[in-house]
Amino acid sequence: MSRAQLDLFAQQADMFPKEPASYKPNPDRVRGKLNAVLTEMRAAQSMPWNRKTQAFHQLVFPQMTRSLPEDEAAALRFASKPNGKG
Repeated sequence: MSRAQLDLFAQQADMFPKEPASYKPNPDRVRGKLNAVLTEMRAAQSMPWNRKTQAFHQLVFPQMTRSLPEDEAAALRFASKPNGKG
């Protein structure tokens, strides 16, 4: 093997960080996205999404609320339910 090829393998350890990358969501952005979903739901006379989009929101909406304070998260989860008032 040439020196250049050996150098490729020598630097391979640098490709993997010691600590995994972490992601902390911005509560203001999350709040804005959740409120946009609620606004779209409230403005619609009937279900505004197809089944796939509806299933996505039913799964992701509660998960997104986890990055907000618990009282606010609970209120948003309640408002997102079909019987929820908001």
